[in-house]
Amino acid sequence: MSDILPASPCVRMCCLDDTDTCLGCFRTLSEITGWGYADAEERERILERCTQRKQAYEIAFPRFR
Repeated sequence: MSDILPASPCVRMCCLDDTDTCLGCFRTLSEITGWGYADAEERERILERCTQRKQAYEIAFPRFR
């Protein structure tokens, strides 16, 4: 296991939607506030969920790609 922690996906475009998901990085509010405490494995899981949320958002709102 590596001691290197994945970098934050923050793109400094914070805007939370009605479900408290950032439309910049696609983390939930709880994922954003817990990022600093998350180990590498949890950060990887968060990043995977972000990717899934972003893909779902782009399907639902194709003009905002």
